[in-house]
Amino acid sequence: SGAAQACSWLWLRSDPPALRPAVPVPLLAVLHLLQLGFFFRCLHALKVGWRVCWARAEEEDEQRHMAFLSHDISMLRLFETFLENTPQLTLLLYIILRTNKAELSQGLGMGTAFLCVSWSLLDYHQSLRSFLQDKYELSLGSSIVYFLWNLFLVCPRILAVALFALLWPYGVAVHFPLVWLAMFLWVSLQGTDFMESPGPEQLYRAMVAVILYFSWFNVAQGRTLYRSIIYHSFILVDSTLLALAWLWGRAPSEEHSYLLPVVSAALPCYLLGLGLRVTYYKWLHPNVQAQREGRYDEVDASGGSDGVEFRSFLEPDLVNRRMQWLAQTHFSLSQRAGQHFLNGAAAV
Repeated sequence: SGAAQACSWLWLRSDPPALRPAVPVPLLAVLHLLQLGFFFRCLHALKVGWRVCWARAEEEDEQRHMAFLSHDISMLRLFETFLENTPQLTLLLYIILRTNKAELSQGLGMGTAFLCVSWSLLDYHQSLRSFLQDKYELSLGSSIVYFLWNLFLVCPRILAVALFALLWPYGVAVHFPLVWLAMFLWVSLQGTDFMESPGPEQLYRAMVAVILYFSWFNVAQGRTLYRSIIYHSFILVDSTLLALAWLWGRAPSEEHSYLLPVVSAALPCYLLGLGLRVTYYKWLHPNVQAQREGRYDEVDASGGSDGVEFRSFLEPDLVNRRMQWLAQTHFSLSQRAGQHFLNGAAAV
């Protein structure tokens, strides 16, 4: 919560004055110290959204402002999901396995939490797409597949960590820092440029490394195919070793026989998630569908890179640099319609 509040405060301080809420800076600081920064952002977004509902069609700056606010909220929600909710979900699963008992409310809460993790990834991806000038939104089918492949990839990972904790409760205190450090170094080597200064940039990289402990998250421009293969291969091997350690070290008297078929289904579940991801980016991605319909022209876009035009305010000084950088990272496309592989859009 502290890390998310720090990011929210740093973003507000770096935004152009016209994009900041009309609230005194000391009051904003107090709200963030009281862990109310995210709540205040939601209230401010509701206020702007209400103005957008009643604004005239030509007042597009309010719509762009709403897109920027929505993206910041979606990203803070993503941070909260993986820095707070996902570790709590892993802990809850460990407690249920440790006690070998589960209340109905615990089961429902855990199932809902798994769905919320995948939903936060889908929501973040959709909020990024709102920054495209000529946005090709996700269809219902594409959204369902996107949601499912994230769910099928995250569930086995959380299960493997919980099983390893069941065998060696304090082992996670060793495993997590080692994997987190590897992910932090990997993110640093990719040269992110998200925050305004080097210090906050290290905070951003540290938070992304936590996300990468559980799920894929793209942080650099260019082709993501090889980076994605390296990442998923590493996570697959690591999760398999965690599950095998539990199988090797579990006592014969333990009443966890029902976990054997669950563990056996974890690998096919992960492979199914990878298959759905390949299916999404090869056939269901909005850019692929737009390309098939001939909606891509071989011209340079004015607001972005590699043929992608991004939303911007009419005044050049009003730029949300964070969102522009992320959109260029996640939606860098080829200018040629004949180039079929659009992996630059593989954001999360």
